[in-house]
Amino acid sequence: MVCLAVIPVSAVATAAIKQRFADGPNRVFSGGALVGGELHLGAEPDWQFVNEIPTIEMQLEKPATSRRIWTVEHDGKLYVWSGYMRSTVGKLWKRWPLHAARNGNAIFRIEGVRYPRKLERIQNGDKLNGIVAAITAKYPSRSSPLTRSVVERGDVWVFEAKAR
Repeated sequence: MVCLAVIPVSAVATAAIKQRFADGPNRVFSGGALVGGELHLGAEPDWQFVNEIPTIEMQLEKPATSRRIWTVEHDGKLYVWSGYMRSTVGKLWKRWPLHAARNGNAIFRIEGVRYPRKLERIQNGDKLNGIVAAITAKYPSRSSPLTRSVVERGDVWVFEAKAR
């Protein structure tokens, strides 16, 4: 019986490890560095198109692992965020926001194009009202609505993705 239980656990662990060396994440597991795709070096794009895309790929510089993440455009700027930051699960599972706060260098891959970015955490201020409204419009949640006060108390971390 134990041997039968070990088979699926081993298969999942093997898939997770293998994905860490792949060019980007899949739907379930984090991936390796984002190396494929054209590197965007021109003028800052009109980010409104991301409001029609459910998720994008993001890789931090340190560590060079990638994941799928939610994103939104507001007032011509690009934002990403992470929830559950003060929960027990979040403290164990959500490592990328802590890394981004220390070294915000990142690469986003959106529709096959890579964009070098610098993540800067936004913890308070009036601009959170518009950002939170844009996030809520794109990703509505009935269970725990996102508000400015949720961000300001640190339950959700919001980052602006600036050009490097």
